[in-house]
Amino acid sequence: MERIKTAQYQGKAGVIDCAIDWPEANQPITGWALILHPHPLHGGARNNKVVTTMSRAATLHGLVALRPDFRGVGASEGEFNHGHGETLDMIEVVQQFQAQFSEICSGHFMLGGFSFGTSVAAQLYATLASTGQRTPQALVLAGCAVERFRFVDELRVPNHTYLVHGEADEVVPLSESMAFAKNHDLAVSVIPETGHFFHGKLILLRELVSAQWQLGMLRQA
Repeated sequence: MERIKTAQYQGKAGVIDCAIDWPEANQPITGWALILHPHPLHGGARNNKVVTTMSRAATLHGLVALRPDFRGVGASEGEFNHGHGETLDMIEVVQQFQAQFSEICSGHFMLGGFSFGTSVAAQLYATLASTGQRTPQALVLAGCAVERFRFVDELRVPNHTYLVHGEADEVVPLSESMAFAKNHDLAVSVIPETGHFFHGKLILLRELVSAQWQLGMLRQA
């Protein structure tokens, strides 16, 4: 299987350009993870350090990590659409990636997002579930901002959804994660004295996310 580093898929508003991170060459491939970046209008892109940290946590477990640039970012076409169009694009990306890499996608399936990407990830999960499609075995939301960009009327996420937040988050206050967790009966992992971008705590973040990917792999696909 050719280990391509980038791929382009057709979203609802044009091409969605993606980076693909692979496990080490001698490591068996166990499945894949889709990881979504922060707000496009505030510099968010697939090379964000939190996103690449989550990707690294995935590849360590043999997961191929797909990191798209949302519409209007980098070589991806279209314009920012407040999470709605981005979610529709990701449905298309999931289907096309699964068709292109059917062998990989017969394994584990994980989903993660950071900041704005948490809203797209949660609504993608809910849409996949409501339409009878395969849902990820783990949903990891870092710096949860789901409600800021929600358009799905009834948002349902699994009870094993994992939230991790910085205590001193200056962009998305911890209270937002706590409110989301309360509404959906979830727990929140809080990293003390840490801001939105987890500066100085990326290794700890990688370990926390890695543990969630590992737990997800134990769940039934």
